[in-house]
Amino acid sequence: MFAFILQAVGLFIVTNIDDIIVLALFFARGAGRPGTTTRIIAGQYLGFGAILITSIVIAIGANSFLPESIIPYFGLIPLALGLRAAWKIWRGEAEDDDDEELITSKPISVTSVAAVTFANGGDNVGVYVPVFVTVGTSGIVAYSGIFLLLIAALVLAARFVATRKYIAVILERWEHVLFPIVLIGLGIFILVEGGAFGI
Repeated sequence: MFAFILQAVGLFIVTNIDDIIVLALFFARGAGRPGTTTRIIAGQYLGFGAILITSIVIAIGANSFLPESIIPYFGLIPLALGLRAAWKIWRGEAEDDDDEELITSKPISVTSVAAVTFANGGDNVGVYVPVFVTVGTSGIVAYSGIFLLLIAALVLAARFVATRKYIAVILERWEHVLFPIVLIGLGIFILVEGGAFGI
C-alpha cells in the first residue's frame, strides 16, 4: 500500500512539477489582489479535473473494448513520450510552452487558470491512461484521490515559489531532465509487468 502511494505521488510530481512555475507566474501577477489564491485553487482543480476525467474515460473505454493482451502495450505511450523528451534535450531544443504568454494575455480568473492548466497538462493524459488501464477501477479511484489531495499542495508550493525566484529557476532547469527519465522508466515497467513482447 505504501509503495502504491509513493508511485502515485511520484507520478503526480513528475507530470505536474512544471505547473508550479505556471501557477507561480499567476501568483506573481495577482500579488496584492484579494481572492487571487481562491481563484487559482479553483482554476487548478477545474483544469486538472478535466485532465483526470479525460484520462479516466479513455482508460475505461480501452479496458472495455480492447483485449487484455493488448493492455501492457500501453506502456509504449509513456516510453515514446519520454524518449521524445530526451531526444529534444539531447538535440538542445528548448521546451517552450509559452506559459508566460498564455498567462499575461488573460486576466486572472478561474476559467483562465483552468484553461492554462488544461493546455499545459495535455500530455498528462498520455501518461495517466496507460497507468489507469493497468491498475483497474480501484486503482483509478485511489490514484485520483491522491492526485486531488496533492493539487492543494501543488498550489501552496507555487505560492511559496512565487516569492522565491531562485527555487523556480532550479525547478525549471531540472524538470526537463527528470520528466523523460521517469516516463521511460514508467513505460518499461508497464511493458515488463504486463509481459509485453514476451518479456
